[in-house]
Amino acid sequence: MTAEVLARIGGPVAAAGFAALLLAHPRAYRLGGLAAVGIGVGLMLPILTPSGTSPWLLGGGVIVAAVAVGLAWLFERQPWALAMLALVTVPARIPIPVGGEKNNLLVPLYAVVLGAAVSLGWSLWGDAARARELGALSWPLAAFVGWTGLSVAWTIDPDRGALELVAFVMPFGLLAVALARLRWSEIGVTWLARLLFAMALLFAAVGIFQWATHSVFWNQKVIADNTFASFYRVNSLFWDPSIYGRFLVVAILVALAVLLFGPWRQYDLWLCLLIVVLWVGLFFSFSQSSFASLIVGVVVAGVLGWRRHAFVVVGATAALLMLVGVGPPLRATDSPSLSAAADTEINRATRGRFELVRNGLRIAADHPVVGVGVGGFTKAYRERVPVSNRVKTPASHNTPVTVAAETGIVGLGLFAWLLVMAFVVPFRRTGSGPPAVRVAGVAAGLGLTAIFVHSLFYNAFVEDPLMWGFLALATLAARESATDRSATSR
Repeated sequence: MTAEVLARIGGPVAAAGFAALLLAHPRAYRLGGLAAVGIGVGLMLPILTPSGTSPWLLGGGVIVAAVAVGLAWLFERQPWALAMLALVTVPARIPIPVGGEKNNLLVPLYAVVLGAAVSLGWSLWGDAARARELGALSWPLAAFVGWTGLSVAWTIDPDRGALELVAFVMPFGLLAVALARLRWSEIGVTWLARLLFAMALLFAAVGIFQWATHSVFWNQKVIADNTFASFYRVNSLFWDPSIYGRFLVVAILVALAVLLFGPWRQYDLWLCLLIVVLWVGLFFSFSQSSFASLIVGVVVAGVLGWRRHAFVVVGATAALLMLVGVGPPLRATDSPSLSAAADTEINRATRGRFELVRNGLRIAADHPVVGVGVGGFTKAYRERVPVSNRVKTPASHNTPVTVAAETGIVGLGLFAWLLVMAFVVPFRRTGSGPPAVRVAGVAAGLGLTAIFVHSLFYNAFVEDPLMWGFLALATLAARESATDRSATSR
């Protein structure tokens, strides 16, 4: 069979296995589901493997397998090391030739995920009692991932469809299940938050240094754009300024959750200083999508923390953030490379994204039920629209539009179901439970809010490992809160 046929088989196999892993109760079914995920991913690998690289991949596979076994041994003895290592490796992207082009992939994180998968298999074999670790999220997540994986069978671009599943959906889904199986630990959550703040502080410091010295790392496109722009964007240790900005927004909102919902007043001053430094670092990313997500996150945090009394203060804060943070990029959108192609004011203001979203909606309207298949948006766009040089890889920059175009109304409905539950679970009981549990739940909800809002402009929701981590954290907090209420009522 050809690599394309194998990929079209592998996607549904992996998706079915993931659904069984999430939903099944018998140990044998869950282990079979985990094995099916591995088999499905293996069937999709040939279409992503460049010719002539098999010996290198075989050698690399042996090394990765050895590392995975070692990590699994570590995770069995220190379970929260999984969360720590996953967070540390989230920013590390390495350019890898996959599917005929180079993609910046989270290779170090994949090693952690493989270790988590081996540890998960050992855990399932020895502990048959636990199931549906993701709680209320299990059914919508299984349905959405299942439909997405099934769409590989009809996608118009099996290369990109396989890449989406192999590089993002399947590994991060397994990571979420493994994280959700952790036993609640206030110490573990505390150190995880400290690690997040330390990483964000480091990235902000590097970003501020880049702005002060006008020295951007790695990304030649950002360097070239800065030559013609009236402002200087930085990317810190990330590839993309928007991804850098999103990470800082998540850290700011987690710190805000600790300030508003935690009783640890001795840390208030330090948290405020941290937020100020991170905001300065965020400012120099000049990421409109990141500031938009911060604004919405601050509003949600204010409403949760102060209810009606928050609207005036939060509204003024949001307006200030919009004016200061989003204003400079908006004023600078008449650069020569954009104004020549923009046909409306709104298209200029959104840097061409309005046109991309509009055509994405047309693609969705032409394939209303099942879409063009996962990964098919770019190819469908190129077939419909003569793409100018300013859009080298057309994408909708909007996750709901991409989901609608690639998986149809069915996929969009399942995505909406997942979103609703993703916000219900962490925000359902924000005023109850032990302080650490309450803060963890709110932090997870605010993080998911920021990532979703960011995905309305950047199209990176399921592709962000932090999103899957927050799903697991929200489930952990909800389960611990329920356990605490049950113990209290006795």
